[in-house]
Amino acid sequence: MAREYALEIAEISATLKSIEQVLDLPKLEKEAVELEEAAGVPNLWDDPGAAQAVTSKLSRTQAVISKLKGLRSRVDDLPILFELAAEESEGSALHDAEAELDSTKKAISELEVTTLLSGEYDNRDALITIRSEAGGVEAADWAQMLYRMYLRYCERHEFKTDILETSYAEEAGIKSATFRVSAPYAYGTLSVEQGTHRLVRISPFDSQSRRHTSFAGVEVVPVVEQSDHIEIDEKEIRVDVYRSSGPGGQGVNTTDSAVRLTHIPTGIVVSCQNERSQIQNKATAMAVLQSKLLERRRQEEQAKINALKGDNSGSWGNQMRSYVLAPYQMVKDLRNNHETGNTSAVLDGEIDDFIEAGIRWRRSTASA
Repeated sequence: MAREYALEIAEISATLKSIEQVLDLPKLEKEAVELEEAAGVPNLWDDPGAAQAVTSKLSRTQAVISKLKGLRSRVDDLPILFELAAEESEGSALHDAEAELDSTKKAISELEVTTLLSGEYDNRDALITIRSEAGGVEAADWAQMLYRMYLRYCERHEFKTDILETSYAEEAGIKSATFRVSAPYAYGTLSVEQGTHRLVRISPFDSQSRRHTSFAGVEVVPVVEQSDHIEIDEKEIRVDVYRSSGPGGQGVNTTDSAVRLTHIPTGIVVSCQNERSQIQNKATAMAVLQSKLLERRRQEEQAKINALKGDNSGSWGNQMRSYVLAPYQMVKDLRNNHETGNTSAVLDGEIDDFIEAGIRWRRSTASA
């Protein structure tokens, strides 16, 4: 059936217009001007923390403005592309115009999901921790596969990532890894990935090639900002220092610069080994601990709200996605039933459809 290009263009133009209204483009442009002025103050970097907050917010605001204006320009150019294609006898121009229409439609759909992210911390950077759970060496290998999947996802979207800590397992894979994702709405977008991920496959570590089930947990928390006021009593923290190491025990450096912090009242443990000095690692670990305590506080507040609402559905964070590689191939979200048979693409970071389905599912359950 022939495509009605004019109708498709009109539909995505209307969708983009509603997104522009929700995100309030004039307000964003005003904020960008104010932030540019704040960033230009001569003594800005006298307070590095405040300076970082200003420049980070400016960068994010400019990124959203650029994306909105870029998409509007692409939509406005589409009718011209199809007019030029109609004047050519060869089909290549029409093919290119169709490809641009589909690409623009996909980009607008992805941006539309951003308008569903209205949580208090959704626009912040995210801290992601992946841990191996039940399954021994299988689970450690699975945790590393998930780790790669998320890094590939971030790479595809040109999200900045900073690896803070990696704890390698003895035989293969990782015990845990923590990394920061810096991008507009990183936390809101990736928070739907929190929970237990289950893998079913023929084990490469089993000499009899039997099918194994293993589990890995994904934790996603928002990065703290100066205004969060998460106070931590130094007396409530145990500090351990140790030597950083790589896979197989290979030494990263020859000094005890890696730092592990244990928050005694909650039992939360965080580590950092990516910085050059013990002082830097302790500061980074403290920031991670603050983020985890902030998320804990948010969850406690949400639990109180749910109790008042009579919500006894429990956390959706437990077993949330199943990855089956044998005897058939399928990845399925257990919360909203979104699934695909293209397991290799998913494990290579193509999880956009799952994230979008998760965000829409979360929004629908929140408003139900």
